[in-house]
Amino acid sequence: MSRTRLNLFIEHEHAKRLDELSTMKGLSKSSIVAAALASFLSPDSGDQREAAIAKRLDRLSRQLDKLERDQNILIETLALYVRYFLTVSTPVPETHQEAARAQGRARFEQFIEQLGRHLLRGRSLVKDVVEEIQPDQSQFFGLQENANAVSSTDGPGAPS
Repeated sequence: MSRTRLNLFIEHEHAKRLDELSTMKGLSKSSIVAAALASFLSPDSGDQREAAIAKRLDRLSRQLDKLERDQNILIETLALYVRYFLTVSTPVPETHQEAARAQGRARFEQFIEQLGRHLLRGRSLVKDVVEEIQPDQSQFFGLQENANAVSSTDGPGAPS
């Protein structure tokens, strides 16, 4: 394949990055520039870039929708809890107001400390609860094996 020689002027920063890339990849500068030029001049490169961007935007949109849904669930949960709490809690008599405030401050400090410890663990309370209430595969297999063992011993000739 014959090649045409070109003398090009590029910015100093681009030349520096081209040098670094050719050294790092072990390729010639000409081959890197040729690949970049082929990609730029390719008729589908624009379509491929557009498709890749559209795919990323779709993924980001789905993630944003999930975050919005989760946020709405969180807001509704908090609103329901506050309404329930305000409905069932009795007003504190005036004589006990100061003690109630002190107790509230102490409980709030405990809550903040517990929240900090929980966040440092990096786990989600919701995930912990879901994992506690959902059986894992071993529990399913154990039930199946037990059911098979019981049904094999309870055959038609088995004594009652």
